[in-house]
Amino acid sequence: MTFEESLLTALANLRAHKLRTTLTMLGMIFGVGAVIAMLSIGAGAEKQALASIGSLGVRNVLIRTTELDDEETKEIRKKSLGVSIRDGEAIAEAVDGVEAVLPRIEVKVHRISSAGRKTEGKVQGVAWTSSRALPLVEGRSLDARDESTHAQVCLIGPRIRNELFGYGTAVGRTLKVNDVWLEVVGVLGSSPGSASKVEGMPAMSTSREIYLPVSTAQRKFDRNPLDSPVDELVVRLRVGVSPAASAELMKTLLDRLHAGEKDYEIIVPEALLEQSRKTQRIFAIVMGSIAGISLLVGGIGIMNIMLASVLERTREIGIRRALGARPKDIRTQFVIEAFSISIAGGFVGIVTGVALARVVAASAGWPTVVTIASLVLSTGVSMLVGLASGIYPAMRAAELDPIEALSAKS
Repeated sequence: MTFEESLLTALANLRAHKLRTTLTMLGMIFGVGAVIAMLSIGAGAEKQALASIGSLGVRNVLIRTTELDDEETKEIRKKSLGVSIRDGEAIAEAVDGVEAVLPRIEVKVHRISSAGRKTEGKVQGVAWTSSRALPLVEGRSLDARDESTHAQVCLIGPRIRNELFGYGTAVGRTLKVNDVWLEVVGVLGSSPGSASKVEGMPAMSTSREIYLPVSTAQRKFDRNPLDSPVDELVVRLRVGVSPAASAELMKTLLDRLHAGEKDYEIIVPEALLEQSRKTQRIFAIVMGSIAGISLLVGGIGIMNIMLASVLERTREIGIRRALGARPKDIRTQFVIEAFSISIAGGFVGIVTGVALARVVAASAGWPTVVTIASLVLSTGVSMLVGLASGIYPAMRAAELDPIEALSAKS
């Protein structure tokens, strides 16, 4: 028999037992679907984690104030002022390769209002150079003059704008944060995917953010005397400078400036990025292995059905052998049958896996990424499983003695 004849015969046998064929395919469908869905969820998690860490800037080193209770802070403040502009100036002067030091201050908000309307949001003082990366739909960004004159100006997110000013023009109008009036000079983008791009901050929605010059936040807003003067310093390094090596130098310098007190922490996004990649790789391997078990179970199901088919069709095999079919022809037919089941199940499984990934993304808000690699891997494995599960039953069928096969009861 030619390959085409063997294929047509195999497909005819599968169509003759539709229910059995469908039930056998289910194991492969669920296996391939699980592989694609799990790898897609893992890839989505990796993308989100890398984007969040990447937004901190792989060329940056972050110096943040440490969260301490009041008693600890009182003792530490006898020796150390906390993270401050002075630290940034010392780092810029002493550490080679520093391109800029960008401070950030988080304002403790009691109320945000304008013309009798109130809203809620997060208020931060940022370096004017950082604010230039924010997406604007109205007005302008913060500039050097705003920072040098401690100007009472701000950028606001779309939700803040809508709740305080409606859908009219917001630029040029004023709002009040605590007891300080601020003029709106810019409105941030309102797209669902817009995220904070202020250096040193993880990607997040800007819808309820208010940004103002860091000097304004420092001079115009009350701050707990026990708090550090600034919440964070983003040290941006020149291209080619090692963040890890620079961080070690900064640690030595800050230990002296802070009298050895651990009221700060140094974060190296580059190191976090590499660690996240390793973690995600392990996660993908584990998820893929668990899903691969489903494929193995599906392969065992195919082998079981094919062995049963050999016993069921013993007389048919005997007749074919008596008419001149070679053992090779018998093997080919059974291998093609098993392979056809796995291929059909694999393609349906791909559709199932992609659909499941989309459902997870829509219902849980968890990003999923269906990669070509996951499709190729799952399809390739299903093909191999089909071949492997069909070989042994095919060999059993080919080894049957024609005379004994003819004498078997149908």
